[in-house]
Amino acid sequence: YVMKNQTTIDEFILLGFSYGMQIQTLLYLVFLVTYMVTITENAIIIFVVKRNHHLQKPMYYFLGNLSFLEIWYVSVTLPRLLFGFWSQNKTISFSSCMTQLYFFISLMCTECVLLAVMAYDRYLAVCHPLRYPAIMTHKLCFQLSILSWTGGFSISLVKVSFISRLTFCGPQVINHFFCDISPVLNLSCTDMSLAETVDFALALVILLVPLLIIIFSYCCILSTILSMPSTQGRRKAFSTCTSHFTVVIIFFSATLFMYARPRRIHPFNLNKIVSIFYAVFTPALNPLIYCLRNKEVKEVLRKII
Repeated sequence: YVMKNQTTIDEFILLGFSYGMQIQTLLYLVFLVTYMVTITENAIIIFVVKRNHHLQKPMYYFLGNLSFLEIWYVSVTLPRLLFGFWSQNKTISFSSCMTQLYFFISLMCTECVLLAVMAYDRYLAVCHPLRYPAIMTHKLCFQLSILSWTGGFSISLVKVSFISRLTFCGPQVINHFFCDISPVLNLSCTDMSLAETVDFALALVILLVPLLIIIFSYCCILSTILSMPSTQGRRKAFSTCTSHFTVVIIFFSATLFMYARPRRIHPFNLNKIVSIFYAVFTPALNPLIYCLRNKEVKEVLRKII
């Protein structure tokens, strides 16, 4: 890590949310409750899907995968953020920062692919109902979930390997509550054009390819629903897709804003606000959206309660 006339750094300072004591306490309580609610909600969904034979369907298998992912997604950033509210030590080592960045981006990329897989599942269920059981077998479900996880973690490995090779020589302050790509890249004192280009290109691939699959799937779904003769049939088909479609809109609108744009455009306080939305509140909202919009899940939960 040595450069001419510059001292390289091997740790960063995560600013987090530096406000007065009252606001700090309020934010701590909000994030703590959100974290506990997110873990509980997603754990309940995994338990319900696993234990109930009515929910042994591909749609709920992928929902269980998504809930498992959301638990780890919030656990990558929130425990450290909560610890930071009361700790005087705001530093994070270079290796810890890269590890946090790797797992956060991996889980985000995995969610992109998983949401596309769920859209494909809904497309088959609505557009090819008679062939659906023969196509969407247990084996294919397993293969698609493995594809989501390995794809997400592999793409993130390439992104982070390029970023970790950069030299950082101060200022060492990251104006964020976790190690995210944009704030970390902007601390580099070496030419980061290659890392930036690789990151931007892979961000477009991992966001746009799943998004195109989702758009294609929903165009076919909408066309099929509109051609159905009965109103009841249209309503039933539409109700199986609305929760997933809502989650897709929330997730992709935030992530496209954050990651599919040049790194130079970075109003950091806006970044922090948008990051809170997709890194903290979205994982808490997703189980509610799926449960409130899904009759089968609501029925099973009502029986359990």
